[in-house]
Amino acid sequence: MLRSRSLRLVVILIAILAFVLIASFVYNLPYVQERFGWRISVLRAEIKYALNPPEEVVFTPNPTIDAMVEATLKAYTPTVTRTPSLTSTPGYTATPTITPSPTHTPTPIPAKVELDNIRHEYQKYNNCGPANLSMALSFWGWEGDQRDTAAFLKPIQDDKNVMPYEMAAYVEEETSYDVVVRVGGDIDLIKRFLAAGFPVLVEKGFDVPGKDWMGHYQLITGYDDERERFTAQDSYQGGPNLPLPYNQLEEYWRHFNYLYLVIYPPERESEVFSLLGPHTDETYNYEYAAQLASDEIFTLTGRAQFFAWFNRGSNLVSLKDFAGAATAYGEAFNLYPTLDLEIRPYRLMWYQTGPYWAYYYTGRYQDVINLANNTLFYTVDKPI
Repeated sequence: MLRSRSLRLVVILIAILAFVLIASFVYNLPYVQERFGWRISVLRAEIKYALNPPEEVVFTPNPTIDAMVEATLKAYTPTVTRTPSLTSTPGYTATPTITPSPTHTPTPIPAKVELDNIRHEYQKYNNCGPANLSMALSFWGWEGDQRDTAAFLKPIQDDKNVMPYEMAAYVEEETSYDVVVRVGGDIDLIKRFLAAGFPVLVEKGFDVPGKDWMGHYQLITGYDDERERFTAQDSYQGGPNLPLPYNQLEEYWRHFNYLYLVIYPPERESEVFSLLGPHTDETYNYEYAAQLASDEIFTLTGRAQFFAWFNRGSNLVSLKDFAGAATAYGEAFNLYPTLDLEIRPYRLMWYQTGPYWAYYYTGRYQDVINLANNTLFYTVDKPI
C-alpha cells in the first residue's frame, strides 16, 4: 500500500514537472510571445506600478560630489570653443556662440507637400523603433517589415527602447541606403526635407492617458501650412496619415533634443548635405543644439525647462564636456521633484544614457549606480 502511494506521488510529480516544462516551452515560442507575452508584461507592470508608483521615485545627484568635481575639473577641462563664449550664467558653463553661416535666400517651398508610397505598420509590443524604421525604409522601396528590423535592433522582446544610433547602424549595415542623425531640428527644416522628397523620422515624447509619459518615434511624411500641421505615420495609436499640429510636434520633440533621422540613397547625399547646411558638421550641430537648449532654459518653465536642462547635458556629453554635462543634468534632476506627479517623465532613463557618461567621466561612480538602480528597480517592470 505504501509502495503504491509512493509510486502515485512520483507519477504526479513527474506529470507536474512535465507540464511546467511544456508550458514554459510553449510560452516562449515566438508566436505565443507575440500574441500573449506582452499582455503578461503589461499586467506585471500595472501591478508593480500600483504598489510602488514610479512617478514618486526621485533621483537626487550628490551635491557635495558635484561641487568637488566642478572645482577640480574646472582648471583643466576646456570648454569646446569656436568663437568667444557667451556671458556665463550661474549654474553652468556658457556654451560657445555659434559662428553664423553666410546668409542666403532659401529656395521657396510649396505650402503643402504629401509624400506617398509609404507602407504603414502598427507596432508590435515594444516595437516602436523597428516599426518606424521599417516604414521609413519602405518609402525607398525596401521590402522588409518590422520583424526584419527588430531581429537586428532588439532581438529580446522586453527591450524597452531602440537608440537612434542603433537604427542608423541597421540602415548602414543591412541596407543599401545611407542615413544622417542630427539634433536641434526645427519645423522649417522638416518642411524643407519633405519638399525635397525625404521623409523625416523624429524622436519625441508623448502623454498617453492612463499610461503617463513615454518616448516615441514618428515618421513625418507631409505638411500643410494653411492648417499648420504635419502628416505623421504613427505606429502606436494614431495610425496612418495622422494630423500633427506644428506646435504639438515642437512641444514634444523638445523632450528628445529635437532629434531627427533622414534616410537617403547614396547618390542623393549632396542634396541632404545641402539641406543640412552647417549641420552637416556634427560638432557644429551639437554646439548649436547646446546653445538652443541654453536659450530655452531662460524662456521656459516646468517640465519644458526640465527637458531644456536635460538637452543641454546631452549635447555637452556629445561635445565631451562631461563636467558641464553633469552640472546641467543636476539642474534637470533637481527640477524633477517640483513637477506635478502626473506629468513626471519617469520613463526618461529608458531612452537616455547621457547622465551615465557624464557621471562616470567625472568620477561620480555612486551617482551612476544610484541612477541605474532607480531606473531598473523602480521604473521598469522587469529588468532585462
